[in-house]
Amino acid sequence: MPVRRGFRTKSCRAIVHVIFAAVLAVCVCSAVSAEVLKVVINDTIQPITQEYISRAIDQAKRRNAQAVLIEINTPGGLVDSTRKIIESITSSTVPVIVYVTPSGARAGSAGIFILEAADIAAMAPGTNAGAAHPVNLGGGNVDEVMKEKIENDAAALMRSVVSRRGRNVEVAESAVRQSKSFTDQEALSQHLVDYVASSREDLFRQIQGKSFKRFNGQEVTLALVGKPVVPFEMTVKEHILDYLMDPNISFVLLAIGALALYAEFNHPGAVVPGTVGIVFILLAVFALNLLPTRFAALGLILAAFVLFAAEAKFASHGVLTIGGIVLLTLGGFLLVDSPIPEMRVHLLTALVVSVPLGLITAFLMTIAVKARRNKLVSGAQGLIGETGIAQTVLAPRGKIFVHGELWDAVSSSGVLVGQFVVVRNIEGLQLQVDPLPVSQTAAPVH
Repeated sequence: MPVRRGFRTKSCRAIVHVIFAAVLAVCVCSAVSAEVLKVVINDTIQPITQEYISRAIDQAKRRNAQAVLIEINTPGGLVDSTRKIIESITSSTVPVIVYVTPSGARAGSAGIFILEAADIAAMAPGTNAGAAHPVNLGGGNVDEVMKEKIENDAAALMRSVVSRRGRNVEVAESAVRQSKSFTDQEALSQHLVDYVASSREDLFRQIQGKSFKRFNGQEVTLALVGKPVVPFEMTVKEHILDYLMDPNISFVLLAIGALALYAEFNHPGAVVPGTVGIVFILLAVFALNLLPTRFAALGLILAAFVLFAAEAKFASHGVLTIGGIVLLTLGGFLLVDSPIPEMRVHLLTALVVSVPLGLITAFLMTIAVKARRNKLVSGAQGLIGETGIAQTVLAPRGKIFVHGELWDAVSSSGVLVGQFVVVRNIEGLQLQVDPLPVSQTAAPVH
């Protein structure tokens, strides 16, 4: 009996330990799941932004977070990236809150689509959203039928998102068809957003305990007051790519890479310029591959370098260089075909890069061509045209001193000792010379 009691006592203690561990694990899991994952978008909407937001939503699901908070300030961006972000938000198992902040921020163009796709849409005082009319990529004239198709497609996307969120479809559609933009109070009064909050804490207090309908129709209530807000950062790769997605940076990399490759072609074996050129061009090409790039603009950039090369061969007095600078500027300015100015190469950037680059390239090309024309002559052939001094009488053969050496020489006319001669030709190891007139006599250089 004592043994059995001891066994029972140990068993009870073990059960208590297991229960305690389970309770502790539940508490830890509850603590982990109580967090809010925060994403900050202060950029244009492009593929890297889309990857960042989608990764954050996936991470929130894995960590069982209570919500994803997207703090946004954007002028807009690309339609394809916007659609993929909307898809990630509407299919998320974790509620997504989109908050336009800080004061002075905006959710322009593509930004209002993302705002309306959120489970909870909020704006800070002094912010605005809207102006979502689709812009024709390419900048050319589009026939009315195609223009109407593009507009209807964007309007349908807005309606499909807003109607499922129970917001004002008609007003939201006007942001697309009429490019209307709304202040925070206008958006709130017309039921485009759910809250206007001065801070994140204020927003959480307003949300506390209030139910809302998710995209799938499920009713959900959030209690976020006092919950930890954990920032979700971009990876190093995303930071680098996001930096490269600036069209101005891509154009600068492309121009510097082209100049470096040119320097390598003119100085084979230098290695460093060639390496720099290849790396910069590949980085630029990678970024431009993700952006709406005009290939015709790349043709203009290539034609600009052709004109720079032609300047060195033809005496155009700078006309070809000026033409190359104009083409390079136009090529850079038109390189990226984006719906918003923030995702295009600025004219100032195109000028600042093109003018110095054109002048430098034309100058280097001129030097290279001149160097090739003036080929270096060495060895015995280098003696032709040199001045020497007779060491013996040349009648017609004798010795002369030229280039610091004694040479056998023959002259068609007599030459006295100490008389200056000029080398006219060389046959084997014998120089053919002519006496210099007294008026041209000068001390030999060598």
